[in-house]
Amino acid sequence: MLQHKPSHTIILLLSFLLFSTFLFSQSAKQEELEARRQELRLEIQKINQLRLENKSKEKSQLTLIQDFNHKIKVLDNLIKVTNQQANLINRDINYNQDKISSLRNELKVLKGDYADMMVKSYKSKNEQSRIMFLLSADNFKQAYKRLQYMKQYTDHQKQQGETIKDKTAELQAINLDLIKQQETKKQLIAENKEVQKSLESERKQHQELMTSIKKNLSIYSAQIKQKQQEADRIDAEIDRIIKEAIAKSNKKAGNTSVASSTNFALTAEEKVLAANFVSNKGKLPWPVEKGYVTLGYGTQPHPIDNSLTIKSNGVRIATEKGSKVRAVFDGEVSAVLKMKNVNPIVMIRHGDYLTLYKNLSEVYVKEGDKVTTKQIIGEVFTNPSNGETILSFSLSKGTATENPASWIFKM
Repeated sequence: MLQHKPSHTIILLLSFLLFSTFLFSQSAKQEELEARRQELRLEIQKINQLRLENKSKEKSQLTLIQDFNHKIKVLDNLIKVTNQQANLINRDINYNQDKISSLRNELKVLKGDYADMMVKSYKSKNEQSRIMFLLSADNFKQAYKRLQYMKQYTDHQKQQGETIKDKTAELQAINLDLIKQQETKKQLIAENKEVQKSLESERKQHQELMTSIKKNLSIYSAQIKQKQQEADRIDAEIDRIIKEAIAKSNKKAGNTSVASSTNFALTAEEKVLAANFVSNKGKLPWPVEKGYVTLGYGTQPHPIDNSLTIKSNGVRIATEKGSKVRAVFDGEVSAVLKMKNVNPIVMIRHGDYLTLYKNLSEVYVKEGDKVTTKQIIGEVFTNPSNGETILSFSLSKGTATENPASWIFKM
């Protein structure tokens, strides 16, 4: 059975398509890494800015450790991302160097062939030689073929000249691209060295602080337990209030089944609102204009005493003094909570979803108010003793809490 080998043209086309796909993939990955690198650099700027603003304030050892841990994590991520970028550029540089070497070899062969053609053209340049070449044919058909050959030879000569011109231009473009890539790589390596110095400094300070803390670890552990108990008390009270709101809503709708005790009975309008809220998952705006997350969602070991755990039903966001709090989506103020020894909390309902904004100094809304996305609903409380301005933000579907980082844009 005969086997057909793929033609040279098809092989070239497939190679071009694979190369184009490779270039597009490399470019997209590079853009993604650069965007991530800029985000991390911006977060470090925010951390440094807030540190500078609160420099004169006496922070607790627990807060300082959290600050160091967060900045170390961000710096570490920045180094990793920058290294990935440098490695990707290095692959591009190696590819371009191979391409330059290949093009130079191609040009050498092309120029050699072109030189041979020019010599032959010169030798047969006079008109008499051409006419004699045609007249020496045995018949008209052979003379016609010789005429066609002469035309094809001239066309090929021109095409060869154009190919050399194009390849030379391509070589020059790749050389320029290579120079840019090498300069970018050089800058990334220089930046990474500076970040590495900063990381080492942060780790040194962190280690010194931890050594000091471990001398009185039992005292700090007691403080941690006390803070967690207070957080659990607030969460339990919020959970009770949410259940009351659900029961009230379901009673009004005539829905008294056991299954409805953890979820709201929704009107047609509320179902649309809930669907819109879900469709914006991952795209919701931050509840403050500027800030960064100092404590993530979920159960996690405490940074000072690993035998203790932090249970976080939301996230803590460090922001600047006087920061306004914004509703992350359209909804209705379900409650403004005021508990003993706790700063005000605003709870907003978005169909069967709830968002909670804790640790406010001022509240600009009241229960029953309709709010819109990014509407100012209050101001974050600033602790006068340490200068910290921390917003606690949580999100739940009925009584089941969810990770805000999955809902808020680039959190």
